[in-house]
Amino acid sequence: MNNNELPRWATAIALPLLNLLSALLVAALVIYLLGESPVESLGILLNAAVLNPEGLGYTLFYASTFIFTGLSVSIAMQAGLFNIGSEGQMYVGGLGLTLVLLALDASLPGWLLIPLAIIGSAVFGAAWAYLPGYLQARRGSHIVVTTIMFNFIAASLMNFVIVTYLIPTGQQNPASRVFAEAAWLPKLNAILPVLGETPLNISFILALVALAIYSIAVWRSAWGYQLRATGLNQHAAHYAGISITKTIVIAMLISGGLAGLASVNSLMGSTHYLNLNFPAGAGFIGIAIALMGRQHPLGILLSSILFGALIQGGFDLSLEKPNIPTETFIFIQGLIILFCGAMENLYAPVLARLLKRN
Repeated sequence: MNNNELPRWATAIALPLLNLLSALLVAALVIYLLGESPVESLGILLNAAVLNPEGLGYTLFYASTFIFTGLSVSIAMQAGLFNIGSEGQMYVGGLGLTLVLLALDASLPGWLLIPLAIIGSAVFGAAWAYLPGYLQARRGSHIVVTTIMFNFIAASLMNFVIVTYLIPTGQQNPASRVFAEAAWLPKLNAILPVLGETPLNISFILALVALAIYSIAVWRSAWGYQLRATGLNQHAAHYAGISITKTIVIAMLISGGLAGLASVNSLMGSTHYLNLNFPAGAGFIGIAIALMGRQHPLGILLSSILFGALIQGGFDLSLEKPNIPTETFIFIQGLIILFCGAMENLYAPVLARLLKRN
């Protein structure tokens, strides 16, 4: 039994869990070397991020953004593309959202303003992903190279636009003005008061809807078959009559649109204005989520919650344990990416031998 012959449950569940456990064991060793108890630290993290209702609200708030960036990377992966540009696409998506709100938030009611802003974020994110997709499909330019470069271009562009055009007169903070309250997303604590005063908002529900649509589109539609066929074998897909160019461009447009939607949670649900570097690495975390979740909706959801818990629990843990700096959790995220990405098949040969014996 080789790696490709492992049963589905082994590749979808067992391998990701073994990889995650390996990353956490290395992280536990690092915490021990920092002079703290890994068991006690894990207890603090779990209590702060999951067991405490307010902490859970923050965990799900972070997860709302990560679901969209994870879906952004996953939809591209289904087509055989490694979109590393979700960070820049999210950034530009936030600009599209902001331009809509700054132009219309004084004149439109919330029920119309919010959907228009959400559409604006998706359109701008998709537009930023179009050229890398086109260059890959038409010119053979490697998608990894172009999307990385577009991240840097997006950062420079946003810095120029915000500093030059969006800072209100007389202010020094590199940010736009605050959006009108009509553009603020409703918070979920109105429905679930137990969550406390957290920024968790309806974008979490939108993220769950996006997961459902992704599942149906990828595995229950003719287009999803074409997408997956292109990702598995472009030559075979071409001989089957599938337009590779069209599939790649559409996949990148959807990928960019999903990354743009990731900006909705933080800008309309929390800060209520556009500021420099607001993605804060969420696009890159989406890569880890797509790899760890194996591009499956449930895997993406659980991975997003895990990374949300690491961020939320990490804040409290670094406060209670000064020996553990907040950078430790960036290191843990890197370990998860390492084990679930570059070393995802580390345990496959051993697992294959064990299953063959049985």
